Amino acid sequence: MAKKRKLFSMLLASTLVLSACSGSGGSKSSGNELKLMESADIPTMDPSLATDAVSFTQFNQVYEGLYVFDKDNKPVPGVAKGEPKKSKDGKTWTIELRDDAKWANGDPVTADDFVFSWRRTVNPETAAEYAYMFENIKNASQITERKLKPEELGVKAKDKHTLVIELEKDLPYMQSLLAFGSFLPENEKFVKEHGKKFGTTAKATLANGPFKLENWKNEDSWELVKNDKYHDKDKVKLDKVKYKVVKEAQTGLNMFETGDVDVVRSIPPESIDKYKDHEAYKTLAEPTVFFLRINQTKNKDLANKNLRLAISKAIDKDTFVKTNLNNGSKATDILTAKDFIKMENGKDYTDGVKSEVNFDVKEAQKYYEAAKKELGKDKFEIEFLTYDKDTSITDAEFIKGQIEKNLPGVKFKIKQLPFKQKLKVETDKDYDISYAGWGPDYPDPTTYISLFTTNNPHNQTGYSNPDYDQALKEADSDKMLKDPQKRYELLQKSESSLLEDGVIVPMYQRGLAQLIKKDIKNWTPLKLSGDYALKEVEVK
Repeated sequence: MAKKRKLFSMLLASTLVLSACSGSGGSKSSGNELKLMESADIPTMDPSLATDAVSFTQFNQVYEGLYVFDKDNKPVPGVAKGEPKKSKDGKTWTIELRDDAKWANGDPVTADDFVFSWRRTVNPETAAEYAYMFENIKNASQITERKLKPEELGVKAKDKHTLVIELEKDLPYMQSLLAFGSFLPENEKFVKEHGKKFGTTAKATLANGPFKLENWKNEDSWELVKNDKYHDKDKVKLDKVKYKVVKEAQTGLNMFETGDVDVVRSIPPESIDKYKDHEAYKTLAEPTVFFLRINQTKNKDLANKNLRLAISKAIDKDTFVKTNLNNGSKATDILTAKDFIKMENGKDYTDGVKSEVNFDVKEAQKYYEAAKKELGKDKFEIEFLTYDKDTSITDAEFIKGQIEKNLPGVKFKIKQLPFKQKLKVETDKDYDISYAGWGPDYPDPTTYISLFTTNNPHNQTGYSNPDYDQALKEADSDKMLKDPQKRYELLQKSESSLLEDGVIVPMYQRGLAQLIKKDIKNWTPLKLSGDYALKEVEVK
C-alpha cells in the first residue's frame, strides 16, 4: 500500500513509519481510554481515495467491510454473515450480509452501500489510484478505461442483504482483497450530501465500525469514540482513543515518559539501548519494504539505466540499517518482503529472486563511468525527496553521503515535505528520487511487483516495459492460477528483471522497536490493510 502499504505505502505505508507512544512515568490512561500518536495527519477518510497506511489504519477502527483481518491476518466475516457461496467455476460469489449492521446515523448497512462504493471507486471521474485493485471484478478494467459505464461493474444487490459479485478469475487471494480498505461500503446519501468534502473532516465521515471519528483538527489531533450503533459493540472495550500528530521522535519519547501517550510504535535508533530492557519494550518484524523510487521523466539523466544502477549499488545498506535504524530492520536487495509468501514447495518466494543491486562500490563506479560516457557529462544534480520527520533528514544525509562519496560528481539536494504533500508530488512525478515504502495489500507477490507495470498509478517513475507487463498479466491467467509453483517462478523472474532495470533501490525490510504499556491488552498488529486494529484492545 503504500501501505500497502500498503499503503505501507503502506502503503505503506501507508507505507510512512507510524509512531505512537507508551509511558511508564507520568499519568496513566484514565479508564478505558487510550492515548496514541501518529507521525502524520490522516490524508483522507474516503475509502475510494486513500492510498496510505495512516488512512487505512484509521479505516480499521472506523469502518467495517465484508471481511476484516484477524490477528493472524486471515479474512474473517465483518458485515458478511459468513463465507462467500461460490459457483462451480469460482467466478460468481454470493455473500449474505448481517441484518444488524448499521451506520453511526442509524441507517442500515446494505448491499447497495457496497455497490455504490465500488462503482464510485472504478468510475474514472473519481480518479481513484486504487481502482486497479478491482480489476478482477467483471468489467472493472473496461470501466476505468472509459469503455463501459460504472453501472456495468460486475456487482449487484440481489436484495438489501445479499451481494452478488461476478469475477474475471478465481484468484486465491480474492477474499483477502474484500477485506482491504478500498472495498469498504459507502453510504450513498451521506457521500453525495458532503460531495468533495467527504472524508476530509470528522463531520464528513460516517462510521459503521467499532469507533466514530471526532474532533479531527488538521495536522494536530483527532479522537475515536466507541460507536454504540456497531453490531459487535460488546467486544469493543475502549471508550475513547486520543491521537496526537507528533513528528519529532524525541518529543514522542518525552510524551511516553510523562504518560501523555501509551504506545510507541517506532523508537528512534539512538534511544533503543535506553529502552531495550524496559518492561514495555517489544520488537515487531513487518513485511513493509522501503526503497528509493527513481523517476525517469523529470530529470532526464535518470532515464539512463547505467546511472540508475550506479546509484543502486553505491549505498551501504547494511551500515545504514545498523547505524540509522538499529531496530530489527534488515537490509534488502529485493522488493518483495521475506517470510511473507511461502511457495507450494515450502520455500520462501524471495529465495528465487535474483538481484544485482547489492552494495558494490567498484561495480557502481563501472556503471557510473558508462553513464558519464553515454550522457557526455561528469556532473549530476539530483533532488532527493523525503518526509518531514526529524529522523528522515538523518536518513537522507546518510544516503546523500554514500552517493556523493562513491560517485564523485553527483550532488544530492535533499527536499523534505509533509506526508500529504509528498504523496501528491510523487503522484505528479515532480521529483527526481524519493524515499518510499510499501506494505502489502494482499498475500501475493503481485501486491509488490505489480506497482511498476506501465499503467499502475503507484508506478510514479515513468518506467514502462511491455515484457514485464505481459509477464504479470500471464501470471494471473486461468492457466497459471492452476499451477501455483510455475506462477511463482514466473513472478520471481519478473521481479529479477525489474531490479536489473534499476527502477528502484531496495533499502530495507522494516522492523520496529516498540513500547507498549503493560496494562494494554490485546494489541493487534496487522500485516495487511493498515498497521493495527483496536476493536478488542483494552486498558487494564
